[in-house]
Amino acid sequence: MFEVTVEHSFAAGHFLRNYKGKCENLHGHNYKIQVTVRGEKLDDAGMLTDFVDLKRLLRAISEPLDHVLLNEIEPFTEWNPSAEYIALYFCQKLQEGLPQTNPVEVAEVKVWETDIQSATYRPPSKLSGR
Repeated sequence: MFEVTVEHSFAAGHFLRNYKGKCENLHGHNYKIQVTVRGEKLDDAGMLTDFVDLKRLLRAISEPLDHVLLNEIEPFTEWNPSAEYIALYFCQKLQEGLPQTNPVEVAEVKVWETDIQSATYRPPSKLSGR
């Protein structure tokens, strides 16, 4: 199994509903999103997927979230905009946008809220029945 990883950053505000503590108040983060995709086969150029294409997709997904209040953006009007749900959101959007010419899937999405704390989502694999 091959893996490729890229990162991207964006800034956004949020507050947590149903939470007692500082994070129930409006505040912001400089989020870093780290995405790893996996697959079993390399293409004719010897790549799992092109870094450029994967970074372009990651930027396109994060663009509507940059410098906004996440609580006002779907699906975070319903989902609490926790780092865990942000990781799930990116995973779903990335999987929808990945090229199907060389089957790859999202292996992991890690969302860093600060330099010392992150949340990770790893979806179950659909490749080779893993």
